[in-house]
Amino acid sequence: MFCHLRPVRSLCLEKAFPHWLSCSRAFSGAEAVNALRPFYFVVHPDFFGQHPREREVNENSLQKLSVYLENLQKPGFKSLKPTQLTFYVRETDQHSPDSQATFSTFGFRAVKFTLHTRDLLSTVLYILNSCSLSVEHVQSSNSSVHPQPLKEARGVPDRPIKWDKSYYSFTGFKDPDEDLEQVSRAETTLTSWLDSNGKRAVKRLENSLPLRKELDRLKEELSRQLQLSDIRWQRSWGVAHRCSQLQSLGRLAQQNLETLKNAKGCTVIFTDRSGVSAVGHVMLGTMDVHHHWTKLFERLPSYFDLQRKLMFLEDQISYLLGGIQVVYIEELQPVLTLEEYYSLLDVFYNRLLKSRIPFHPRSLRGLQMILNRLKVTESELIQASTKKFSLERFYKDPSVSSVQMVDCCTRLLDRPLPWLHGMHLCVSNFYSVMQDGDLCIPWNWKNGRATK
Repeated sequence: MFCHLRPVRSLCLEKAFPHWLSCSRAFSGAEAVNALRPFYFVVHPDFFGQHPREREVNENSLQKLSVYLENLQKPGFKSLKPTQLTFYVRETDQHSPDSQATFSTFGFRAVKFTLHTRDLLSTVLYILNSCSLSVEHVQSSNSSVHPQPLKEARGVPDRPIKWDKSYYSFTGFKDPDEDLEQVSRAETTLTSWLDSNGKRAVKRLENSLPLRKELDRLKEELSRQLQLSDIRWQRSWGVAHRCSQLQSLGRLAQQNLETLKNAKGCTVIFTDRSGVSAVGHVMLGTMDVHHHWTKLFERLPSYFDLQRKLMFLEDQISYLLGGIQVVYIEELQPVLTLEEYYSLLDVFYNRLLKSRIPFHPRSLRGLQMILNRLKVTESELIQASTKKFSLERFYKDPSVSSVQMVDCCTRLLDRPLPWLHGMHLCVSNFYSVMQDGDLCIPWNWKNGRATK
């Protein structure tokens, strides 16, 4: 039986990482990053490739902002020096009419503001307000955000911003308009939905083929140049944005090739934050700039040392538990960094030593087969489905478990689905035709409706 020690991941985080939770009960660092996604989308340097001066200004300002946010999260900080920032902000569908911004003829505007805040939440709100971006998503996701400060803030839009479809493709977030459409189609059967959307998906897929070839070329070229094991993505970003991310990594390789070669043999994952994952994958935060990526590649040797310590710690825990193998399953969803996972295991190990669990060493050796069989079954069903429906690609969203995928594939194989020939099919939690032609279907589909 493939024994995944769930208790390791369900330890009390407050006891394991008290310095995280004491920083800001109302707003964490991860929440700040998520709340600032609309801001990153309009200022990220990758969108200013044709404007090197503005690109450099944004890169420098993002570095200063990153340091400011990091200092806010340090325990015991008293106050920070005022930090003046300048950003070139790409134009969206709407902006506040009283915004103190300087417009250019290139589709972006210069915004200047000075940070002198004392907590993450007020910092996030101030940045969004300064750039005339909506703060409604912050208010809706955080109960401690009171309406009065929002009314007093300068330049707050009085209605939600309607983002271009490319925003949702870039961030991997769900389009609310698409969610509404999905609700209205709740009664749709799998076959009727495929019948209604098949042609649209084929057209989008055909249009994306040249860009998909370019993506494959960039991925192969970078993998060979840096001698990487693989390059992956955590979110379902569109092909255009995946190309943009690879091009950005390629530019960094031209500037610091020897440093990037520290990742030799590793898997690189484009995800939400930079670091090394619990299983040793190099995570490149898509909202970070080259400076952050470079620092990460420079520190990889120290991460490899920590990984060796982690393996030794896993062996020690395995011995105390009678030989049960300790395994962390990630599946392209890097929830924990290497440091976080090591800290949790260390806490667990010390508790095991104190509790003196009565396992004879090696008495449970070999208990790693059952879940392993489930993974094998899942893989076999994916291959069988790919072959039967002549799919170009068949994959699942990280939120879909192996049990759910096995159930979905088993039922798919019992039906004739000619619409799937040559398509890219993703098993997810909803129906959708993605920007590049990928078909998304819910894992729990039925011939009537998807089960709840």
